[in-house]
Amino acid sequence: MNIVNIKQKLPETEKVTVNLGLVDLAQMDLLIEEGFYTNRTDFVRTAIRKQLERHGEDIRQTVVRKRFVVGLQRYTKAELERSVAAGERLEIHVLGLASIDDDVTPELATAAIASIWVLGAFVASNAVKAALADRIHI
Repeated sequence: MNIVNIKQKLPETEKVTVNLGLVDLAQMDLLIEEGFYTNRTDFVRTAIRKQLERHGEDIRQTVVRKRFVVGLQRYTKAELERSVAAGERLEIHVLGLASIDDDVTPELATAAIASIWVLGAFVASNAVKAALADRIHI
């Protein structure tokens, strides 16, 4: 079994910058001061999670309609070779993390993959990314 340590390649979180009006920021700080939230990050994460819950059904429907795989999707050399041998080309749709193993050559990737659409993160060697540049939609 080949174990790939994705944590070495990607941070667990992604930094997002948000500009807020002074009144919104002051109200947020007031709630923090009153103990509703531990800090601004806690407030923002909670607000985002609540919005994602609110739109949960919309997200589920879109995932099904656009045929997304949710979570981690890893593509190995053997898997891509099987696809090429079967005369198939993959349409990769991932909501989360898509990774292509380091031993996959640019030639194999271009022969096996028709398109890549990732909402989240895409991990592959620089050579594979360059070979697939016209097929990647991130």
